[in-house]
Amino acid sequence: MNLRYKYWYGLYVLALVGLAGCDDFVKEVEIVDPTAEESGEIFEPVQFVTGVYGRHTDFAFAFSYLGITEIISDNADKGSSPTDTGTDKHLLDGLEHNASTPSIRAMWTQWYKTIGRASLAIEYTEEYEMTNESLRARLIGECKFLRALNYFWLVRSFGEVTLQHVDLVERAPVSEVYAFIEQDLKEAIEVLPLKSEYASSDLGRATQGAAQSLLAKVYLYQEKWQEAADMAQEVINSGEYGLEEDYATLWRASTENGRESVFEIQARGDIIAHGVQQYSQTQGASGPNGWGWGFNTPSEDLLNAFNEEGDTIRRDATIIFRGETLWDGRQVDPAVQNAMYNEKAYSSANAGNNDTDKNIRVIRFAEVLLIRAEALNELGRSSEAIIPLNDVRDRVNLGAVSTTDQGELRMLIWKERRLELAMEHDRWFDIIRTGQAGDVMRAHGKPFIDGKHELFPIPNDQRIQTPDMTQNPQW
Repeated sequence: MNLRYKYWYGLYVLALVGLAGCDDFVKEVEIVDPTAEESGEIFEPVQFVTGVYGRHTDFAFAFSYLGITEIISDNADKGSSPTDTGTDKHLLDGLEHNASTPSIRAMWTQWYKTIGRASLAIEYTEEYEMTNESLRARLIGECKFLRALNYFWLVRSFGEVTLQHVDLVERAPVSEVYAFIEQDLKEAIEVLPLKSEYASSDLGRATQGAAQSLLAKVYLYQEKWQEAADMAQEVINSGEYGLEEDYATLWRASTENGRESVFEIQARGDIIAHGVQQYSQTQGASGPNGWGWGFNTPSEDLLNAFNEEGDTIRRDATIIFRGETLWDGRQVDPAVQNAMYNEKAYSSANAGNNDTDKNIRVIRFAEVLLIRAEALNELGRSSEAIIPLNDVRDRVNLGAVSTTDQGELRMLIWKERRLELAMEHDRWFDIIRTGQAGDVMRAHGKPFIDGKHELFPIPNDQRIQTPDMTQNPQW
């Protein structure tokens, strides 16, 4: 059969299709650029769909992603040496970025390429002659989940964005973008298997629980409190997930795709393109006996937040300190460049290598519990909200929250999200979503402008390609 290729406009032209023939899903992320029509070779839909996952192993997730999710926030600093800008990480750290900032352009391009690849894989799978209709439905559901995930990153970052299937220039209202995300996720939920129903070789593929959890988060961002609470409860009731007993093990190879894992970006560190390129290396300690570049370092403010809560377990699992001995016996030289580094990015088996064996945790069960807690509190059901909140706190030996005052509990839940999910690429979006960003960033001397910095600018390169595309306010 012939594949009908669609060419997306501007910077997010869909060019790469990830294909491979291995049995193990986590090995099927080799990025190549064949075209079926030119080679005459026909690829199975499962290979095409696997190529969509492969987009998440790009170097952009190892460096640009750090800049626009963590370094820009109060959780992290640029790191490295004062003169090492990381191309533009100093600009993001200082809230001095603009429409030409490379990291912003990189993620805009990355997310749209993934969306384009997912849409193409859906079309290919729909048209492909196959007898296993349940497999066809599952593969399409996987692509819809991945497409929704990437649109979610886009809408949180840029607000109004183009929906590729509707218009390639005109930006859709935020409400329409969210409606499309919801539709993709609801359709994915109908056809995706439970996590326990996948063969071990397919662990890491999108599941029903992943789609439900992402949908709960999408509802939370829209303040659809009842829907968020209900969808989170669906995940809880499934019995597919639970909290790992030891918080410190959550980012180690031993717990990848484990009981707390809802969705992870799969990585393999032994072969080029089989891992998230340099994710651990960019954040590893720099200087004497170091193993990385030293970027995205935990901030003093984050350290203080842990200490004020008496949260030593999560602090020590999140932050590498100068001179300490890590869990695998590695001694951190007291003379390394920075006082602190991100332990959640530390890859013991592959420290310093270009690719990493560390999966990037995108959604964990602990966050599902916190989504339900926040939604219930906003519904005025505070006595119920403290139950999932305290489940998260109990794991790290913190005292139970007893207040049922809605305002007090709201602040406690927001704080819990910060400590539980620290350095997991959500903090910037959280302080924007909750309206805290202006006060938080200005308190740290950052020039946050209300009505401007809530969104990133549409990249200049994109607007050169499509000059009729509007820019975000004040950019």
